[in-house]
Amino acid sequence: MGKDGAGRRGGDRRVGPGWETQAGEVFIDLRGWRALHPRATLAEMERELDRRWEQLRAKVLADLALASVAADLQQGEGTARPTCPDCGVPLQDQGTHRRTLLTLGNQAVELRRDYGTCPRCGSGLFPPGR
Repeated sequence: MGKDGAGRRGGDRRVGPGWETQAGEVFIDLRGWRALHPRATLAEMERELDRRWEQLRAKVLADLALASVAADLQQGEGTARPTCPDCGVPLQDQGTHRRTLLTLGNQAVELRRDYGTCPRCGSGLFPPGR
């Protein structure tokens, strides 16, 4: 389990709980939007659809990224601690850090993942091992 208690390792949680519900909410919201905008143009409908899908896409992408074993620097059972790509030295755990990335549609995806540094060259890696 990650230091923030999130239990991110691949076997610790099911990937995507609630995706179906969230997708269903997108459809319901779009129906409501359409009822409020009966004269919307095709371009307006397309923008609204894209905006809502981009939000859902960002949530799904964050879930997929955080379900990765690469999200944890802590040595898992049967796996080696990630190493520095330059030196090959095992990384030192620097705790969990938060990072916000922008994905398609300028949607923010927040990832809380372990951060590691190389004790030899000082390189920092987030996520470790990548």
